Amino acid sequence: MQAVAAATLRHEPRSSCEMPFTQEEIEEEREHFANVIATFQQYAPYSLNANNRRRKDIFIIPIEDRELLESIGYKQRISATDKAILANAEFLNKVIANPEIFGHDLSEFESEGPTEDVRSGDPHAHPERPPQPSHGHAHGHSHPHPHPHPHPHPHPHPDGSHAQASAGRKGKGKYRPTEHDMDKLRSTLKQLVRDWSEEGKEERDLCYEPIKQALLQHFSDIPEDERRNFRVLVPGAGLGRLAWDVAKLGFVCQGNEFSHYMLLASFYMLNRTEEVHQHTIYPYVHSFSNIVNHEGLLRPIKIPDVLPSSLPPGSDFSLVAGDFEEIYGAEDNEETEPHAGQWDAVLTCFFIDTAKNIVNYLRVIHRILAPGGVWINLGPLLWHWENNTTNDPSIELTLEEVKALARKVGFEISNERTIDTTYTNNAQSMLGYVYHTAFWTATKVI
Repeated sequence: MQAVAAATLRHEPRSSCEMPFTQEEIEEEREHFANVIATFQQYAPYSLNANNRRRKDIFIIPIEDRELLESIGYKQRISATDKAILANAEFLNKVIANPEIFGHDLSEFESEGPTEDVRSGDPHAHPERPPQPSHGHAHGHSHPHPHPHPHPHPHPHPDGSHAQASAGRKGKGKYRPTEHDMDKLRSTLKQLVRDWSEEGKEERDLCYEPIKQALLQHFSDIPEDERRNFRVLVPGAGLGRLAWDVAKLGFVCQGNEFSHYMLLASFYMLNRTEEVHQHTIYPYVHSFSNIVNHEGLLRPIKIPDVLPSSLPPGSDFSLVAGDFEEIYGAEDNEETEPHAGQWDAVLTCFFIDTAKNIVNYLRVIHRILAPGGVWINLGPLLWHWENNTTNDPSIELTLEEVKALARKVGFEISNERTIDTTYTNNAQSMLGYVYHTAFWTATKVI
């Protein structure tokens, strides 16, 4: 599928040397994509329901407590949150306005309509009248996972939620998003801050700049106008900013991404955005915990901070949708693009810990690099398949073991250091997690 502006996005078929997709697998993939679209569509009612729980709780406490809360502006903050949620929904609906560009016919799928709680969550409703109890949305307070970087997870997710969702939908024709679905969508909003806003620059500078500088150092003897002859791959590209930055440096760059949430948002940002600060989102409105003040919760974020279509003429920048191991680990044949020895650099940022089998990840990276090619890595080791409930394998190495493995696979590691960074962090929150990430440059020697 050809994109129209900044980037080409295409879906790679499974190699003919592998088992072909069964009809059941094709239908499962199509249904999963439809469920993602339904999650986007149901963001507003789901989020308004959650916020409306706060409004209802005001009428449970004693009236004198209620009056005190009203005097300090708590009810007004709840109403302002409703408006921010609706603004987010308006943006998200634009992102999925044309899902057929991804090659799926979704006409037979139908998302479930708003529940009866949504009306009482409307900012124009009358919160002074105590709302009636509802069984439509059970809201429990849960702590987020302490490591909130939303890496793409191969399908199904380690907790089996996608498989459960698909099983629960068969024969019903409607899909009701789960909390896990919504958490992925909320993470996508925060990822937009990280990759495409001025507020995200600090995180980008901590993570992307060392990678880009190491890339430039490795090719320091190459004139700038000859960088177009060197191919760089960014697996787990997320919303595409690192890959876009590399293309802007003059290299041929391809990002690879598996998550439909990321692919939908990145396609929209890269190909449907026409001006800087075109969109306003409110990514931090989904939790009232650890908030210092009104701004920490409700500040607007303008995106993008640069015009994605501003790449130099002749730039070669693409995004490939699909599983990293299936696409780049497949044996070369006449029906697929060759990858063995075809890449001059592979850049992995918060990526290698998404592996079920880290041995194969490193083997694939080594295989696709040209002799003397460079692998530049930055990230933690939050093994995504650890303790999964789907009986998938999960190899969980220490940092020293990962580096020892890389050397045995055929890499020479240099330029090692630790870089402290956050990931999709709310800079104005009372809580923040810092990763002591491992950074290195590794050259293919055998």
